[in-house]
Amino acid sequence: MYESLLGFPGSLFDEIDRLRQEMDSLFPQANMPASIRSVAPGSFPAINVGNTPTSVEVYAFAPGIDPTKLELTIDRGVLTLAGSRSSSLPDGETKVSAYSRERPFGEFKRAVSLPDDVDPERIQATYRDGVLHVSMPRRESAMPKRIAIE
Repeated sequence: MYESLLGFPGSLFDEIDRLRQEMDSLFPQANMPASIRSVAPGSFPAINVGNTPTSVEVYAFAPGIDPTKLELTIDRGVLTLAGSRSSSLPDGETKVSAYSRERPFGEFKRAVSLPDDVDPERIQATYRDGVLHVSMPRRESAMPKRIAIE
């Protein structure tokens, strides 16, 4: 009796998505960050930042990048990740004309502001399966302590 809005090509949601893409192409400033702490959609690499009682954890999703070409620095409470990713399209005689490019390439830089209690001497970084994991322990002096009452 009722047709699904999601079940067939040309559905209402497909039409809304098409309209959003057209608006983004007509008005590029609409693709700007929503707030001072956010970044524009499609920023590379995508990152997740979280914390535990004992550390701050950063995950950067950067598949297809040689970890030796990543540069990770910390300066004045800001963690910076920089590097570059080459295009997957061939160059030279077999140059391909791309109609759509959804995989970002080129140089990139992302910065994360860190809390004051991060210990920069004990930061560890690992790269596995396209994910860079940066673990930053908090200083012992900043940890909550239980005080015994005598």
